[in-house]
Amino acid sequence: MSLAHLAPDYVRAIAPYQPGRPIADVARELGMSEADIIKLASNENPLGASPKAIAAAAAALNSTALYPEGAHELKAAISAKHGLPAEQIVLGNGSNDILELVARTFLHPGASAVFSQYSFAVYPLATQAVGARGIVVPAKDYGNDLDAMLKAIDASTKVVFIANPNNPTGTFVPGPQLHDFIARVPKNVLVVLDEAYSEYLSDADAYNTTFWLTEFPNLIISHTLSKAYGLAGLRIGFGLGSAELMGLINRLRQPFNVNHLAMVAATAALADDDFIIESRRVNNEGMRWLEAAFNTRDIGFIPSHANFITFKMPRAAEVFQHLLKQGVIVRPVAGYGMPEYLRVTIGTAAQNERFLTALDKARADLKV
Repeated sequence: MSLAHLAPDYVRAIAPYQPGRPIADVARELGMSEADIIKLASNENPLGASPKAIAAAAAALNSTALYPEGAHELKAAISAKHGLPAEQIVLGNGSNDILELVARTFLHPGASAVFSQYSFAVYPLATQAVGARGIVVPAKDYGNDLDAMLKAIDASTKVVFIANPNNPTGTFVPGPQLHDFIARVPKNVLVVLDEAYSEYLSDADAYNTTFWLTEFPNLIISHTLSKAYGLAGLRIGFGLGSAELMGLINRLRQPFNVNHLAMVAATAALADDDFIIESRRVNNEGMRWLEAAFNTRDIGFIPSHANFITFKMPRAAEVFQHLLKQGVIVRPVAGYGMPEYLRVTIGTAAQNERFLTALDKARADLKV
C-alpha cells in the first residue's frame, strides 16, 4: 500500500531538483578515471578554495566530535565585511537554506511568491513546498523583467525572489534599476535578493545592497560561499536583513544547521581578498575567451555576468551526452524551459580549451 497520500498534494506534485552530474557517477558509468573527467556543470570555482580556508578547516578536524562552534566568529567576519551587527545575520547550510527558511517563515497556503521565468529552481521548489502559489513572470531577454514583476504582485503576494546575476542565464540588472524596483514594491512584500554570483561582477557593475537594508526593511539578501569562495562541499551561506526579519527566520532555523568545519573555513575565506581577486581574474579571462570562441563559431549565447555561459545548441540533449562520453560534464537547462541551451561553467584555461575541443567534436560528429 502506498503511503504517498500522507503527504499534501502540493508536496506530491514537486519535481525534485536535479543537480549537475557528479564526477564519480560519470566515471563509474563510462568506465573512466575520475582524473580524466572535468566538471563544468555546477558553477564551482575551478581554483578550488582559499588555501587559508582549507588550512583552517584542516586544523579544526580534531574538534568534529563536538557540536558546531564558530557562529560568533563567522558572524563577526560577516559583520566586518558588510558593516552589520550580528542580529542582522542568519547563517545557512548554503544559501539554499536561507531561501527555504524565508519560504517557511513567510509563505503559506493561500500566499504567493513572484519570480521570473528562467530563474533559480529553488524559488518555485521552496514556494511549492509550503503550499504557496508561484507567480512566474515571463522573462525579458532571458532576465528579470522588473516592471512586469511589479505588476504581477497581488494581494496574496508575500515574497519576490530575484537573483542578480541570474542563474541559469547570467543576466544582470544594474544597481540603480534594482534600487528603483525595490522602492516601488509594496512595503508589506519582502524582496529576497539572491547574490550568489555577486563576487564575479566587474568593478563597473558592482553595487552594495547592504546599504539598502536601512532604507528597505522589507529587503533580505542571501549570499553563498559555494561559488567564488569555493566552499560548495561544505555548504555555507548567510542571509542579511533587519533584526526583526532575521529574528523570525531564526525561530525556524534548526539548531546547528551549519557544521563546524564550514564555519571555520568560511571565516578564513572571507578574509582572503586576494583569492577572490584571482578567481575573478581567471573567470573574466575565461569568459572573454569563450565568448570569442562562440562568436567565431556562430554559436549563440546569453551574455553573462556570472561564472558561466548559457549557449544555444541544436539537439542540445545529444550534444550533452556526446560531451559526457568525452569526459566533459556541462549542464542541460531543459528543466528551466530552455531545451535548446546548455550551460558551461568557466574553468581554467586548460579546462576551457578541453571543453571547446570536445564541443567542436560533438558538433562535427552530430552535424549540428
